[in-house]
Amino acid sequence: MSLLIAMVSFSLVMSISPGPVNMIIVSSGVSYGVRKTFSFVSGGTIGFTLLLLFIGLGFSKIINLYPYFLKCLAVMGSLFIIYLGYVIATSKPELDIKENNQPTFIQGFLLQWLNPKAWVACMVGVSLFSVPNSHQAFLTFSLIYFLVCYLSLFSWSLLGGKLALFLNSEFKLKLFNQLMGGQLIVTSFFLLYSQFN
Repeated sequence: MSLLIAMVSFSLVMSISPGPVNMIIVSSGVSYGVRKTFSFVSGGTIGFTLLLLFIGLGFSKIINLYPYFLKCLAVMGSLFIIYLGYVIATSKPELDIKENNQPTFIQGFLLQWLNPKAWVACMVGVSLFSVPNSHQAFLTFSLIYFLVCYLSLFSWSLLGGKLALFLNSEFKLKLFNQLMGGQLIVTSFFLLYSQFN
């Protein structure tokens, strides 16, 4: 029972804590609403769970042999997150919801595979909840993480939906978009800095 509590606690802390995916979900919740953000939430959750399974069922051995892989990933992922931050910061502050820039399932999925935070969370989770010669504990952890991640990311979209009630002018929405996009860009530079120091 204590192992299950540890799995839930780890999954919750890693999923609910602010990161690039969560910032995009809040921004999308504000701009497009909870329902239209759900595909991005689903993509992020499924993408993360498949990444966790990919690493836990063998790829972690390759990462241990080639530690520079994570540094290369951090650079590529950070550049992608900077791009997304720029798109959000410069988006038009329109109060009428349009679907042309709405985050998609594929974007949520790919962002997890390019997100350095997701790779670190997976590596740590695999090292904590894997047992030699058995995948049972790890697969239980993966299922728990899937459920907790879905609920956590969905809660960020709810927060964005609630914030939309207060961002009822183009000025407020423009300021919010600039803050969220700026936070993504700053987060990306921090991720880059932490990889090379």
